[in-house]
Amino acid sequence: MHDPAAVVGPFVSEGMVVLEPGPGMGFFTLELARRVGPKGRVIAVDVQPKMLEGLIKRAKKAGVADRIQTRLSKGERLGIEDYAGRVDFALAFAMVHEVTNTAALFADIHNALRPGGKLLVAEPVGHVRAEAFAESLDRAKDAGLMLESRPSIRRSHAAVLVRV
Repeated sequence: MHDPAAVVGPFVSEGMVVLEPGPGMGFFTLELARRVGPKGRVIAVDVQPKMLEGLIKRAKKAGVADRIQTRLSKGERLGIEDYAGRVDFALAFAMVHEVTNTAALFADIHNALRPGGKLLVAEPVGHVRAEAFAESLDRAKDAGLMLESRPSIRRSHAAVLVRV
């Protein structure tokens, strides 16, 4: 298991707007919500309503539900047009390999990020070959996201991308 605070800590601070596509039950979402504080916002977008329901239940229990906005994705799109240019940080953790249209995913994230906004992508080494991860980074580059760094995350291929 990964420590959510260690993974997102270097990137998220109070007052930020954070996007998390594919949050599942909210393993990282709750930590993101704690870090953005009462003036921040986490937008959690998933394809499964049950996952979002579970996430909100966990967020209420943790006292951070008011900082989280859940959304059901719209087909291959995230449905976050209203956040264009407003997102400070996005986290795509162990989910890109499950997306059929990565070009659309990265385009949506690019459009949501403000200039200078960052995306942390991490994919599990056991499920994703290095070549496949490199191809994902190429799709991200095609969408306008430039490689900034390659952080070390246990058992993961990882990259920090920035909207320039």
